[in-house]
Amino acid sequence: MKKLLNTLYVTQPDTYLSLDGDNIVLLKEQQKLGRLPLHNLEAIVSFGYTGASPALMGYCAERNISISFLTESGRFLARVVGQSRGNVVLRKTQYRISENEKESTMVARNFIIGKIYNSKWILERMTREHPLRVDVEQFKSASRLLSIILQEVRDCANLESLRGWEGQAAINYNKVFGQMILQQKDNFVFHGRTRRPPKDNVNAMLSFAYTLLANDVTSALEAVGLDAYVGFMHTDRPGRASLALDVMEELRGIYADRFVLSLINRKEVTADDFYRKENGAVLMTDDARKSFLKAWQTKKQEKITHPYLGEKISWGLVPYVQSLLLARFLRGDLDEYPPFLWK
Repeated sequence: MKKLLNTLYVTQPDTYLSLDGDNIVLLKEQQKLGRLPLHNLEAIVSFGYTGASPALMGYCAERNISISFLTESGRFLARVVGQSRGNVVLRKTQYRISENEKESTMVARNFIIGKIYNSKWILERMTREHPLRVDVEQFKSASRLLSIILQEVRDCANLESLRGWEGQAAINYNKVFGQMILQQKDNFVFHGRTRRPPKDNVNAMLSFAYTLLANDVTSALEAVGLDAYVGFMHTDRPGRASLALDVMEELRGIYADRFVLSLINRKEVTADDFYRKENGAVLMTDDARKSFLKAWQTKKQEKITHPYLGEKISWGLVPYVQSLLLARFLRGDLDEYPPFLWK
């Protein structure tokens, strides 16, 4: 159980939520795990759905406290809300900004600032931790260029320029990404990003990691009442969670890329975990996907200190905190959306 920004996160599996007076009580096999007053809460997010009492759902609905149910892995299931009061205003604000390029750019550039800042941090960390295994000067050069692009992004006034600078940053980062593969170099080679379909083992893993991250961010956005399909930088397209793609930009490198690199460098995946189809697509085997998912869930339990809040949370809650911060910005509670800047 973790309370952040007036939201209660219930992460213990098989936990039943009940009401006692003006308090939420957490039960597991009739044993009380915790108790918290409801009057200061705005939302409850429960992972590993077991259930909630009708009394609790009614109490929360009357007081505009939303309850979101997700699977233990973070897939969104349902959200219980009362009469539409706050969320309709929040979504109308989101839709209005998405139709205004200038305002969309002001929001979207903070996502990209987070992405580039974190990419730069990854490169700098590699030069400190593995100076004899990477081309330090090439990494430093790439880092300096990212710093220049970062300043250009801060001054961006339109989405076309923002997308252009984001693309330049990605090209610059990808040029040295392959050097961060320190083990199994013959079987895990990276020459650039290939998507539909992935053409090598590394891209197959990156595509899978990005899909998982997009699903986690989509669930987080839905849990705070935002529309995951209406973005600011990624344009609307049927079936595409554009806002989730926006928000996950700052987490791609620091979360997904480093996760993939760790699996390769720790030899938790090998060449035997992949196969090539007739059209050249490289895919992971079923067993490899299961192992990947298990490791992903383990990663989400690791504790970090959130750089903006200064509180300890698990990696798995980062998408939810960022979604909450975005919702607070759109409501006018924050002057600016604070991107996730890892240190």
